[in-house]
Amino acid sequence: MAVATTSFLLFVATQVGTPGPANMALLATGARYGFRAALPFVAGVALGKQLVIWPVGFGLMELADRVPLLFQALKYLCVAYICWLAWKIANLRLAPGGGPEGAAPGFGAGLLVHPLNPKAWAMIVTGFAGFVAPGTAPFQATLVVALGLLACQAVFHPLWTFAGDRIAAVVAGRPGEKYLMWMLAGLTVASVIFGVFGGGAQK
Repeated sequence: MAVATTSFLLFVATQVGTPGPANMALLATGARYGFRAALPFVAGVALGKQLVIWPVGFGLMELADRVPLLFQALKYLCVAYICWLAWKIANLRLAPGGGPEGAAPGFGAGLLVHPLNPKAWAMIVTGFAGFVAPGTAPFQATLVVALGLLACQAVFHPLWTFAGDRIAAVVAGRPGEKYLMWMLAGLTVASVIFGVFGGGAQK
């Protein structure tokens, strides 16, 4: 296959579903303003990743055809970054919010989350580098990556928002919090290693 779709979706599910800057923003927004009030922000966060995927997809795939060694280097750099990010996740601690007064952040604020999120950039580059075979048509590769990410975001982003205050109230500051975060970090590392070195697109 030109795109290792199943492996890519498994990788994306662990990335989109685990803690990171976007999910922490969704967690806090849901906890502070409530699920319904946060929905425009959730929609902005989900669609904002498309602003990164399409330019990166076309530029990266064209560059990969011209300079294949750079394509490989990007793969390993992104693996290293996601492993570093997993270490940060393992040591992250949740904190229940006691939200500020005023309106919840809206759609426009959500659009900016992923373009400014280094985890999103690394996830997208790793998706192309690890799960798309060189020579794949840029539109085909980008469409699969874009739809796969959007599908996972449609599931996980509302869940993080809806469960924000509950997660913080139940887990924050208790012994189980540490083990939860280490488990999520471990899944993050395992998924990227499997995807890039075991289950990705065949070169």
